[in-house]
Amino acid sequence: MIYFDNAATTIVKPDCVIKADSYALGNLCANAGRGSHSGAIKAASIIYEARKTVKSIVACDDVIFTFNCTDALNTVLFGTAKRGGHVVTTVYEHNSILRPLNELNKRMGIEFTTVRPNMHGIIDPADIERAIRPNTYLIAVNHASNVTGAVAPVTQIGNIAKRHGILYLVDGAQSVGYLDVDMRAIGCNYLCFSPHKGLHGTQGLGCLCLRGNPPLKPFRFGGTGSSSHILDQPTDIPEGFESGTLPVHSAYSLIAAINHYKKLPLSVKRNLAACGDTLRSELSKIKGVKIYGKYNNLPNIVCFNIDGMNAATVGDILSDQYDIAVRCGLHCAPLCHKYLGTLNTGAVRASLSYHNTDGEVKFFIDAVREIAK
Repeated sequence: MIYFDNAATTIVKPDCVIKADSYALGNLCANAGRGSHSGAIKAASIIYEARKTVKSIVACDDVIFTFNCTDALNTVLFGTAKRGGHVVTTVYEHNSILRPLNELNKRMGIEFTTVRPNMHGIIDPADIERAIRPNTYLIAVNHASNVTGAVAPVTQIGNIAKRHGILYLVDGAQSVGYLDVDMRAIGCNYLCFSPHKGLHGTQGLGCLCLRGNPPLKPFRFGGTGSSSHILDQPTDIPEGFESGTLPVHSAYSLIAAINHYKKLPLSVKRNLAACGDTLRSELSKIKGVKIYGKYNNLPNIVCFNIDGMNAATVGDILSDQYDIAVRCGLHCAPLCHKYLGTLNTGAVRASLSYHNTDGEVKFFIDAVREIAK
């Protein structure tokens, strides 16, 4: 199978990640922070090292481990909510942001403005600033669209948030591992991502990174291994936000994944960019193929449709006849598809990783060319 669904999750994991996960499952999976025996202490030390390793690539002050990126985003959105307040976001956002905001509107009367891209498909920081109201308390923006790969000007938006004294959340689900992500440079208070995508880590763990001691209230409640004598949820970071048992094996493999990422040769990164450029340019030459997003895109995400064909049909043909895996549909981003005009048809998304090859890209292009005919 040729796997071009890496924006959902990478399927190929480095050997070091596989070995780390397997080793931890067999030897290290005591409950971190829940005992003083050697197993629990070892597990706690792995969690500690995993936090340090995450800090080393995104320049954050604290790391809260969550179930996944969706859980991390929910933790921020519900943990910063202000009754009757206002949030600025964009039409590019994933439902991991849009649905919580919609729920907060019902529960607490929180309103949100979704900024549209400019004529080049890029979010204009000036439009973000124009959307700010007196009661705006949060700006929430994805670093790179999971549909088109459009990269937002997150640093410029960060300057706006700082100037207005507004909290700033960046969804790094698609960017961490493919772009340099530095919270100091971006100026965001919260960054959320999952290691199982661009870092080629394992599933089952999300990272909520904080910088500058921003406000946050607990989103989930339960055992934290601390302050067990009281019924109120502790609010200390990170323990007060990590109720229940942490997946130590995922944290151990995360350390391996990040160390592997740090050692990636420049040639590997250039190859991914070259493959993405070839994919985008060659698809654009095929009669009847429409590509969405032209400027400032991640090289590894290409979204398109074939005239007169439903995206799901194209995906089925690619899978059944060519053994190629892509993502078809609305990609959990309905406002983006409404903006693109693909709400009824959906779109085909081909997303590459560091393990895809030029040969696979060429095979895919030939397959799309045959289908388009």
